[in-house]
Amino acid sequence: MRIISATSKNFQDELAAFCRTASAPKEMIDSVAAILNEVREKGDSAISYYAAKFDGAKLAPRNFAVKPEEIKAAAKRVSAADRKALQAAYDSVKAFHEKSLPKNWTGKNPHGAEVGELHHPLRRVGINVPRGQVPLPSTAIMTITLAQIAKVPEIVVFTPCDSNGRVADILLAAFDLCGVTEVYRVGGVYGVGAMAYGTTSIPPVDKIFGPSNAYVCEAMRQVFGAVGVAGLPGPSEVMIIADESARADFAAADLLAQAEHGSGKEKIYLAATSRAIIDAIHHEVQHQLKTLKRHEPLKHALLHGFLSIEVPSLAKAAEVANYLAPEHLELLVKESAAKTLIKDITTAGAIMVGNYTPTALGDFVAGPSHVLPTGRTGRFFSGLRVTDFMRRTSLIRYDKTSVRKASPVVAAFGQMEQLDAHARSVAIRCE
Repeated sequence: MRIISATSKNFQDELAAFCRTASAPKEMIDSVAAILNEVREKGDSAISYYAAKFDGAKLAPRNFAVKPEEIKAAAKRVSAADRKALQAAYDSVKAFHEKSLPKNWTGKNPHGAEVGELHHPLRRVGINVPRGQVPLPSTAIMTITLAQIAKVPEIVVFTPCDSNGRVADILLAAFDLCGVTEVYRVGGVYGVGAMAYGTTSIPPVDKIFGPSNAYVCEAMRQVFGAVGVAGLPGPSEVMIIADESARADFAAADLLAQAEHGSGKEKIYLAATSRAIIDAIHHEVQHQLKTLKRHEPLKHALLHGFLSIEVPSLAKAAEVANYLAPEHLELLVKESAAKTLIKDITTAGAIMVGNYTPTALGDFVAGPSHVLPTGRTGRFFSGLRVTDFMRRTSLIRYDKTSVRKASPVVAAFGQMEQLDAHARSVAIRCE
């Protein structure tokens, strides 16, 4: 496990080199482009072909959609305990995001004209729910619930099926809980193509949401413009800032939890105020690793994606965090220090405060969506919000009095920018 010092003269170069994300290889870009082009050109037949090629499923167009009665039946097969857990997560997510629902407003500008903002839900959105190694019902809840709060009229889920054409019961139960009735057993790159371009059997959407692997992320990048895309989330990340108050066993458990995601490309950062703290946490990581079922993939993630940073102060740790813009940030520090760090760190996707707030709570049940920016995109992106499922329209209304007040300013800009017709369109109303 690699350790670097923030006081080293090469520190910034070492840090930048470690967290740099490689560009998608040309082979991947070309492969994704070819699949998307096939879907755009051949529609349903391309979807059937790629469902067989990538998922081993023989799907006729009439079977792309999961019937509503299938969704209901699957929900009933899920155990009462699992239904209770899904409901608890849904309730937390709903309660949190209802607070961020934007409100329309109107007021007067300096000319006395009425101005304001109107917010409308998007018409049709596509939610990508990867199958991966296991079903991810938490992803369904962390995305669909927000669209539901925004009152999006058409919420459409795309998720790959298995070789028998089945979607896991637990996923269908999560879709049912969130009120989704339009589900396609179609995913991956070809699913992105279906969302973006549509086929005879699958109407296109206006915006795509949800996490993805490298290929699907590249597909979303390529279709952006033809359709909206709510960010390009990549492999999971966590950063822990620890001082002498940190529990080494807690920190190690949280580092391993993020390495467990399974892509092998996770980024795991530990910034601590002494080498002794780092050594204690490293020791706990090695100890706990032996007790986990998937320790070999975890070893790979730790070998290639784990970086520990010895910092001279928590102020320096904040500086490093703002550079990394981590998806998840845990503050395992004294309460007084946490208050300062919360104020100073402005780029983290989500901040977990204190020894009793592991990232896993945010992953499943705390309330905020776990769809968060990765790969340093937290410098300019935020985590998924209700407003991502809406669009804003400005409202402007002048009358005879207010347009006269604005006319001299418009005339001045018309002259400065040599736009006579602009100036005349206002002046004619004042004659």
